[in-house]
Amino acid sequence: MKCENDMFLIVTIARKGWGDVVMDASKKAGAEGGTVVFGRGCGIHENNRLLGMMIEPEKEVVLTVVPKAQVDKVLDSIVAAAKLHEPGNGMALVLPLAKVAGRVHMLEKYTAEKVTALAGNEQHEG
Repeated sequence: MKCENDMFLIVTIARKGWGDVVMDASKKAGAEGGTVVFGRGCGIHENNRLLGMMIEPEKEVVLTVVPKAQVDKVLDSIVAAAKLHEPGNGMALVLPLAKVAGRVHMLEKYTAEKVTALAGNEQHEG
């Protein structure tokens, strides 16, 4: 499926307490905001110790929707600020979004033709 609106979701899984760091970095790079949710890791390293301390499985997941043109800048900013290049600090991934609905500032930046085309496609599918 082709990404109709050129919007992407950056999913950042960071250490507990680092959600605000990720959010600040993404905003400084041009993202308009995001959502922080809390999670718990349950991988093979859940019960491991580092320097005699248990590795905490609690994570903060930051969801950030950005236009294609901003993906690299926002992702690079997140990686640097959250130190994702260092082992154990988390990871980030980017997913294309087939459709975006709701009142999103970035959608207002689209041309009237593109918004009309998206609305027309949804009417035909429903």
